[in-house]
Amino acid sequence: MKTAQDVILAPVITEKSYSEVENGKYTFKVAPSASKTEIADAVEKIFNVKVLSVNTSNFDGKIKRQRYAFGRTPSFKKAIVTIDTKGNGSEYLAKGGKTTKVKATYKTSIEEFGFNQ
Repeated sequence: MKTAQDVILAPVITEKSYSEVENGKYTFKVAPSASKTEIADAVEKIFNVKVLSVNTSNFDGKIKRQRYAFGRTPSFKKAIVTIDTKGNGSEYLAKGGKTTKVKATYKTSIEEFGFNQ
């Protein structure tokens, strides 16, 4: 059983990923063996947000050279997680036919890594 910290390794902070924060998309480096459902559960557990979708991509390591020796940088997996930025609560009918509103229990942004909207 993987813990949430074993699935999410680090945030990816680049110009492109930072510009997508306005749309509710956050980029993370994740464990190569993690599935999309594991990634979604880990982000929801760590950051207390509602995950709408997860897109993943695998990257092979690049070939680097130091003088005459060739080597490879490590390969990694990146996940782009879309969260719910609306934060709408839900409504339901209570006893007597009265409409009751429930506030959203999730946050609408992730502030832990400097991602503020």
